[in-house]
Amino acid sequence: MEVHAQLDTRTKLLCGCPVRFGAPPNTLVCPVCLGLPGSLPVPSRAAVEHVLRIALALGCEIPERSWFDRKNYNYPDQPKNYQISQDERPLGRGGALVCMRSGQVVTIDNVHLEEDAGKLLHEGVGPGQSLVDLNRAGTPLAEIVTEPVLHTLEAVDDFMDTLRLLLLHLGASRCRMQEGNLRFEASISLRPRGQTALGTRVEIKNLNSHKAVLGALSHEIVRQAAQLDRGEPIAQQTRLWDEANGRTAPMRSKEQAHDYRYFPEPDIPPLSIPASWRERLAASLPERPRERFERLQRSGLGAYEAEILVSDPALADYHDALARTTGEPRRAALWLINDVLKLLNARKRPFADWNVPPEALAELIALEREGVVSGLVARNDVLPAMWETGERPRTIVEARGLAQRSDDASLAPIVAEVLAAHPDTVAQYRAGKTKVLGFLIGQCMRRSAGRGNPKRFSELLRDALASETDQGSRPAT
Repeated sequence: MEVHAQLDTRTKLLCGCPVRFGAPPNTLVCPVCLGLPGSLPVPSRAAVEHVLRIALALGCEIPERSWFDRKNYNYPDQPKNYQISQDERPLGRGGALVCMRSGQVVTIDNVHLEEDAGKLLHEGVGPGQSLVDLNRAGTPLAEIVTEPVLHTLEAVDDFMDTLRLLLLHLGASRCRMQEGNLRFEASISLRPRGQTALGTRVEIKNLNSHKAVLGALSHEIVRQAAQLDRGEPIAQQTRLWDEANGRTAPMRSKEQAHDYRYFPEPDIPPLSIPASWRERLAASLPERPRERFERLQRSGLGAYEAEILVSDPALADYHDALARTTGEPRRAALWLINDVLKLLNARKRPFADWNVPPEALAELIALEREGVVSGLVARNDVLPAMWETGERPRTIVEARGLAQRSDDASLAPIVAEVLAAHPDTVAQYRAGKTKVLGFLIGQCMRRSAGRGNPKRFSELLRDALASETDQGSRPAT
């Protein structure tokens, strides 16, 4: 697999042009990214540091000296007719990624830094015409290249998910696949069962989603296997994934490294990477996603809960802060997953829009635990009000009269009303089906608008039902 991750920088790799998705075509360009004669590139330190942190997180070997190379090829979206990339001395070699679900170790060949090409636009133009938008030209990319160790579609899917999470937790890329932040190129080769030598390699491009990668690989496995079964050789080529027709199509014969005529970039001096720089970046690395996943499970969370939290670094950070305040990691996770995310999803808002500090949510959790408010009121009334107003939960409870009622003078009439309204359920309880008590408690909570104490409702219901049962069992006098 070759993964191209657009780095989260404000400017392009070799010039000061801003990086911004969706800008009008050819408005974010300058002489450097247009490849005009006389323009000189200057590498972005932020981009270099992002790639170094990725390489360190993968356990790569970092050289003391690295440099850029020219990769020569002619294509309409490449204005210079060459790409500034890295070949001989990338920023990272070796290393591995441990996959989240399977624990498989995917070994890494190299991690390097390069500039992106422009984008060809084929829609909305005349027959046989294309337009080129160079806003993307020069955008910094980290390319992560694996060894050929992925042998199943499940392993590929696991690897893609794990790498995406790593990049998000590092803050190296936004990984928005719909914006082209993360693109995959898969190389596939088959070999006869029992043999170790890999067959001819075919590269598949134009893979901008997990679905596309898995679909292309599935089709290519079938295509190559059928061709080999017929005794036909596999041509070394680059193919494109045709999403609409669910098949790959030949694009061009696959180039060899010497076809690109790599040589050191003469306009950019070599990069010196002293040990002090490496050590500072290594010290800044966050907890890896798999490490975090395992820690959350050790704290009492289930695999499903831990996976949801780790899927969003901001959500996982918020949970850590909330768990430190409440002292209850699993309760904190359940509130976030079942209540906060539910509230945001209902309003079609991302977690990034959640503005309630962890300390405030911890206060609400404590109010519920102490019986000041019922769980129903806490979730349905107080939590949305906290998000909408920014007020603390106790202030909302007091101002709106949402405190839980536990006095019998308020609750006993509600219990009587519920028992009178559900004689069939009462009969079931008296016949030994005690599980219906939960339904009766729920009806009491509904009639009290969620403000009655469910524990006290349960006690009053049991007493009333026991009294009716006793009276019903006495002989007539």
